[in-house]
Amino acid sequence: MDPEARFDEIVDELAPRGVLPGALFGSRSLTYEGKAFASFRGERLAVKLVGGSATHTEALALDGVQPFDPSGKGRPLKDWVAVPASQGQAWPRLTEAALAAVLGQGGA
Repeated sequence: MDPEARFDEIVDELAPRGVLPGALFGSRSLTYEGKAFASFRGERLAVKLVGGSATHTEALALDGVQPFDPSGKGRPLKDWVAVPASQGQAWPRLTEAALAAVLGQGGA
């Protein structure tokens, strides 16, 4: 599936739960009550997980996943990971984990 279409699918699935589209780092994002937890940039989905959590560690173990560095200057954000389109099957699960972290419902 096209990465943008996959992101749109996630937006549609989460909208009934109060998730709104927004902008972050000059890219499309997902927010809940004004807090961004996911951002679609290029062909990557960046998600904010709890750094050091099991989900964060598992995400970083996926092929092609890297700490998210929106500036491109070697200063990645602590809790964020960038997941390439080749790992698109993991996008919904990781987005759910990021939303749960924002909601305070788990260690993401």
